[in-house]
Amino acid sequence: MNQNKRFLLIVGLLLVAIWGIGTYFGTPRPPHQRPPGATSPGGRRVIRTDADWKAQLSRAQYAVLRESNTEWPNSSDLTHEKRPGVYVCAGCHNPLFSSKAKFESNTGWPSFFAPIVTNATYTEPDGNRTEIRCAVCDGHLGHVFPDGPEPTGLRYCINGDALLFQPD
Repeated sequence: MNQNKRFLLIVGLLLVAIWGIGTYFGTPRPPHQRPPGATSPGGRRVIRTDADWKAQLSRAQYAVLRESNTEWPNSSDLTHEKRPGVYVCAGCHNPLFSSKAKFESNTGWPSFFAPIVTNATYTEPDGNRTEIRCAVCDGHLGHVFPDGPEPTGLRYCINGDALLFQPD
């Protein structure tokens, strides 16, 4: 009788665990809410339906920009891009970073010490990190850390899939 109770308890716990995992991973994140006071260059905004974003973006771009995923380190050719130019948002073509602000961080992601203009991006708390988003389309770009070079001391660690490069 004791073995039957133990068996039922184990089976019950396994079912609860399986249900919990399915619920956690099967539930999409709630839609992103833009923080009050966030501005964009020229007041420009790009708002699209989820279906429109899926039609416009590659699967990898959609996963990063709209679902806040992170690409694998060193998976983007932009990590080691050296030509002069401008990095724009892959979702809305908002100019985000100049190649003049790019530096080699050895992290596996394109890194910059400052956006091209202060309101090209905005930040939000993300657990123990600070998330960075495009100020025009609210796309997830990556995270910013306080371990970058001068003059800002910041490292904007950006997913290459969130960017398009426009050479000078």
